[in-house]
Parts: sequence; C-alpha cells; structure tokens
Amino acid sequence: MKLIPILIAAVGLFANAAASAQEADIRKALAERIPQMDKIDEVRPTPMKGLYEVRIGTDLFYTDAKGGYVIQGELIDTKARRNLTEDRIAKLTAVDFSALPLKDAFTIVRGDGKRKVAVFEDPNCGYCKRFERDLQNVDNVTVYLFLYPILSPDSAEKSRNIWCAKDKVTAWQDQMVRDKPAPAASCDTSALQRNLAFGRKHKITGTPTLIFANGTRVPGAIGAQEVEKRLAEAGSETSTGGN
Repeated sequence: MKLIPILIAAVGLFANAAASAQEADIRKALAERIPQMDKIDEVRPTPMKGLYEVRIGTDLFYTDAKGGYVIQGELIDTKARRNLTEDRIAKLTAVDFSALPLKDAFTIVRGDGKRKVAVFEDPNCGYCKRFERDLQNVDNVTVYLFLYPILSPDSAEKSRNIWCAKDKVTAWQDQMVRDKPAPAASCDTSALQRNLAFGRKHKITGTPTLIFANGTRVPGAIGAQEVEKRLAEAGSETSTGGN
C-alpha cells in the first residue's frame, strides 16, 4: 500500500518535468523565429487541448505545442460562454485597492460613502467629462480621484490648477461637469508625478480608468448603471473575502 503514494508522487514529478520541457521548447522556438518574443514572461496550457498561452507583460498570444504557429486574438469558451482572454487580462491587470497611494488623490464623498472606487482621469478627457456627468447619479460612494495628465500638453497645467485649488472637489466638478476651468494656482505637484509613475507601472494607458474595491479594473467611460453593478460586485466579493 505504501507504494501508491510513491507512485503518485513519481507521476507528478514526471508531469512537472514534461510541462517544464514543453514550456522550454515553446520559448526557444518562438525566440528563434520571432525576435520580438525573446522575452516571454510565462507559458502555460489553456483549457483547449494542444493550445498554449504565451504572456509578454499583459499581452497574450496563443501557440501550438511546438511554437509553430502564433495566434493573436480572443479565446472563447463556448460551453461556459466566457471570454477566457478577457478573464485572464482582468486578473493580470487587477490592482490591489489597498496598495493605491490614496494620499495622492482627493476624495469625493456622496451619501454614506460606504462603497469605494478609484478613478484616474485627465481634465482634457472628453470621455471623462461624460463619465463624471453620469457619476452624479451614483450615491453612497467614495470616489478617490487621481489626476492623471497624459492627453494634451496643457493637461498638466489644468491638473495643477485643480490639485492646488483650495477646494479640489469644486474645482474638479467645475472643470468636468460645468465646463468652468479652474483659476491658475500653484503648489507642490509631486503627487501628480507619482500618479504618472504609478500609472506607467500598472499600464494605465487611457482615461478614465476605474479601479474597484475588489481590484477589478475598467478602462473607459461606463454609465451609472454599470458603475452600480460593479460597485455591488466589488462589495459582495470583499465582504465574503473573495478575490
């Protein structure tokens, strides 16, 4: 009977060795044939037999067991009706909410403020203005607003004027909801530089970008109804200890 655990362990070691060899073969083949794929972060099997995921940063590709072909696209599980590529990218780009540098944001509180969301926005972003108008319809939420000046040469100037205003929330709402630019102001704007560095590290490439309490990231403007849905999901997951 003692032989059974030993045999199971041996099979496991053999499988791990085979998987490592397979990964090495794929890495070697792709690096030789496609120079841009010489620095692969991860290779792993997908639920589809014979198909492997190749990850470079947060970019996903798919290949066969020999690295003979590369597919760039989305992998759909038709039975479960899930976009496996989207699910994987969502996990890769998730940001631990507790790791957000909240000192570099200003806070907008509506109602009881129990629900939380962080938003990275540029004052020159038209989509952000639309999003901010929709957000007026969401109550009982705390919004951590990170100024993220990446779109235009004067984005930094407008962000500085808002950040340095005596009332940041009013200055922001004037700019985004009422089309009333904040008056010129000056102060220490190192927080804005830290926001840019944080965004580069976490590949925040567009505005608005929303991060919910469960770490889910949503790039782009979404309506109040979708915000409510995401807040509910985040609240449910954090209260039950889910990821």
